[in-house]
Amino acid sequence: MIRRGLLLILSSPSGAGKSTLSRMLMAWDQTMRFSVSATTRPPRPGEAEGREYFFRSREAFEDMVKSGEMLEHAEVFGNLYGSPRSPVLAAMDAGRDTVFDIDWQGGQQIAQAMRDDVVSIFILPPSIAELDRRLRTRGQDSDTVIAGRMAKSRDEISHWAEYDYVLVNDDLDQTFEKLKAILTAERLRRERQPQLSAFVRALNEEFEAR
Repeated sequence: MIRRGLLLILSSPSGAGKSTLSRMLMAWDQTMRFSVSATTRPPRPGEAEGREYFFRSREAFEDMVKSGEMLEHAEVFGNLYGSPRSPVLAAMDAGRDTVFDIDWQGGQQIAQAMRDDVVSIFILPPSIAELDRRLRTRGQDSDTVIAGRMAKSRDEISHWAEYDYVLVNDDLDQTFEKLKAILTAERLRRERQPQLSAFVRALNEEFEAR
């Protein structure tokens, strides 16, 4: 039986582990797809259309918003970013799950648009000190950028109760096992298996034929 795909939203403050967990999920189940955003910013060297982003003009992007083609969108540093609806619906119809590595605002917009198909998970750090340590050991950001990320983290963490599940990422492997357990259970929900009704009808027909 082909089940209906779901939308898996992963959110966390920067450094708590959502991007790492997203990559682990994609490696664990290669039928899953990662949501590719559309953007109005120009491509950077090495970026390809449909791989890193769908690159659109501002006019084309705004037309997509007006026509309801964006599940969520926001403006960041003068450029528009958003999640196109069509590839997500096509994946769902094919029984494939889509992973969104997204902040709480984008997650709320998607949940409002596709509530029955969304599973949202918030990843918390074990402590603020550990969050700071992880940001610094990545070696990717300056002290100023890290300070900005830490300041933003408090607001992001304040939205934890808006999610279906909350995981404390104190051990990456254990957190990943919990994440897989959530996904496995959610895939088995009755409403995500549209062919169950026909299957049960067939069982009843077998009873009647005995």
